[in-house]
Amino acid sequence: MISDIAIAVAILLLMAAAAGDIATRRVSNRLSILLAIDGLLLQAVAGVGVATFIAAIVVFMVAACCWRAGLMGGGDVKLLAAAALLVPPRMVPGLVVCIAFAGGILGLLYLGLRVLVGTPSIRRPQRLPGRLLRIEQYRISRGFSLPYASAIAAGAAFVLLEG
Repeated sequence: MISDIAIAVAILLLMAAAAGDIATRRVSNRLSILLAIDGLLLQAVAGVGVATFIAAIVVFMVAACCWRAGLMGGGDVKLLAAAALLVPPRMVPGLVVCIAFAGGILGLLYLGLRVLVGTPSIRRPQRLPGRLLRIEQYRISRGFSLPYASAIAAGAAFVLLEG
C-alpha cells in the first residue's frame, strides 16, 4: 500500500518535472529533492540498504560528467540521480537504458519536428497553452536543447509501472 502511494507520488513528481522542463527548460530542485525523498521511502519499505545510495551516486557522477561535457543540463543530472533512488540497485542499469531509449525517441521526434515546423508567426497568442506552443515551435525551429526531463520521466515511469 505504501509503495503504491510512493510510486504514484513519484510519477506525479516526474510529470511535474517534465512539464516544467518543457515550459522553461529548467528542472526545479524542489522536485528533485522530493523525488529523492520519495525514492528513499520506497527503498526503506523494500528494505534496500546502502547499495541504493551507491547506485544513485554512480548515476550522479556519470551524469555530472555529461553535464560537464555540455551534454546534459544540471537539473537533469539531479533529477536522474533522484530517479535512480526510486528503484532497487539491480534495476538501475535497466532504468538508465529505458531513459536513454526515451531520450532517443525524444531526439528523433524533435529532429522530425524541426523539418516540419516553420518559424512561429509574429502574432502572440493570448492564452498560456498557445504561448507555450509558440515558444516550443521557436525552440524546435532553432535547434535548441531538448527537454530531457521528459525522457527521464518517461523512462522512470515505465520502469516503475513495469517493476
